[in-house]
Amino acid sequence: MPPARRYFWPSLAVAMLFVTGCATSTYEVKVDAISKPVAADAQSYRIKSKDPKLGEESLRYREAAEFVRTALSGKGLYEAPSDAKADMIVELDYGIDAARSKIERVSVPVYAQRGGGVRYDPVPVTDSKGNVSMRTVAVYDPPRNELVGFDDMPRQVTIYEKYLRLSARENKPANEGRPPSELWSVQVSAEDESKDLRKYLPMMASATIDYIGKDSSSQTVVKVKEKSPGVEFIKRGMSGESTTLEVKSTVAPKI
Repeated sequence: MPPARRYFWPSLAVAMLFVTGCATSTYEVKVDAISKPVAADAQSYRIKSKDPKLGEESLRYREAAEFVRTALSGKGLYEAPSDAKADMIVELDYGIDAARSKIERVSVPVYAQRGGGVRYDPVPVTDSKGNVSMRTVAVYDPPRNELVGFDDMPRQVTIYEKYLRLSARENKPANEGRPPSELWSVQVSAEDESKDLRKYLPMMASATIDYIGKDSSSQTVVKVKEKSPGVEFIKRGMSGESTTLEVKSTVAPKI
């Protein structure tokens, strides 16, 4: 039985999240999603941790789970009042993979010196008797630097891949040793030099909205603005208030 209140955003409104927003930093995230035809029949869910080490009572997990609840509400899905009444179990996994080195090409400016040299100019000279005569003296002009182009140079950087993975399975007991069928899954990742997982979690959660219960066919790159309406929607959470502010005064455990 559906609850009295559902959180639902029309698909048009969700689409507008990614084409509006103020000018701010834009990040690329990779999205890979798969879905089965029966996924549309499952509307209620319960969220569980994919990795027991994450600890469902930790502030970091609770914050990540709230981001996911908000993203699921953007697809018209709702949280069941108990495990027994849920159509599906959504397993949540997030973290940072081991650091790796990468050689990237960076564009650096190339300058060249122009001008400069010695020139000889006549200057008036007055002797002790007040007589004025002309004398040639050397004048040194310093060279000036001018931008003549750009060159690609290799640079070694340390990359950290942040990820958020959601996997929905049927809320049924195992059958003959086989686990319940997977309904859909969405994997989102972002890789760069930052280790700030908390900053990326709401951005990655916002990128899942258009792919929950859908098949992306292949990995897709999505551009997400850090302060776009979509990310702000995720941060506000189900209560309509910023979920990140609730834990700002407490130091969350590092992943």
